[in-house]
Amino acid sequence: MTAKASPLAAPRATAEVLDRFGLAPKKRFGQNFLIDDGVVGRILALSEVGPTDDVLEVGPGIGTLSAAVAPRVRSLVAVERDAELLPVLAHTMGACANFCVLRCDALDLTEADLASARADLADGGIACELPNKLVANLPYAVAATVVLGFFQRFEHLRSATVMVQREVAERMRAVPGTKDYGAYTVKLGMFARPSGSFRVPPSSFMPQPRVDSTVIRLDRIECEDADGRPLAASVVRAACQMADAAFFARRKTIANSVRSFFASRGDVMAAGAAGALLANAGIDGGVRGETLAMADFLRLGQALANLRHDHVDRGSQDA
Repeated sequence: MTAKASPLAAPRATAEVLDRFGLAPKKRFGQNFLIDDGVVGRILALSEVGPTDDVLEVGPGIGTLSAAVAPRVRSLVAVERDAELLPVLAHTMGACANFCVLRCDALDLTEADLASARADLADGGIACELPNKLVANLPYAVAATVVLGFFQRFEHLRSATVMVQREVAERMRAVPGTKDYGAYTVKLGMFARPSGSFRVPPSSFMPQPRVDSTVIRLDRIECEDADGRPLAASVVRAACQMADAAFFARRKTIANSVRSFFASRGDVMAAGAAGALLANAGIDGGVRGETLAMADFLRLGQALANLRHDHVDRGSQDA
């Protein structure tokens, strides 16, 4: 008989833990507990976690995925906002010295929080680094924001293997010209590239969600210019802003959408320079944002960064 990936990945085991602590899934926290051990095993395989990995998990719940990951890695830091689940995790994960929990909202997680968790693990005899992998069954309401935000804020994060709503996964891996391709796709694509995925049916959860789910792996990439040189962080940030601008009015031409975006934010300089930005990036102002590839947005980011730099220089000279 094949060994189970997680002792908690079954309806009876999950129900027993919840009953022991007098708990029920909370809809406001998006709690749908994973009860399919086969899915847990596939998550482990896709994430390729191993003994040299330091893993970050968001929304550990009762510890179903945690119990499978912790024995396979150097350290596991979980982020849980529901205070009522902390004693549950102390019960289910108490024997794992390489596991610790941060009680906070994942949207507010900081580098200092992770450093604090690392120090706590070190006090317990676990020498580890800041997390290099995110492996999580994410709360669906914040999944897209968490994934993009973590790749933007935590440079030490090299990959994310996450359970998300199927529609979110489609946005993460969309290609130009499709209905799911938008500003989010472009911004995430500045930091990571999909490298595998699989579908998870509602029956794999308790209670069953009303949506289909997908586990998707994203691997960090480094943005480069046409000559293969790393782009400055300011250029990548500008490219992300140009993605928001290009899809601000999706049905409009990119020239009108960019102009409207910056005007709505009171950025008169950028709104007035919309045509010049596009021309400098070699983009036809009559096309729509959904037709542009990642390289196009990187050129637009460079053009915007140059515009802002020149504006600051002129301001300094005038002063």
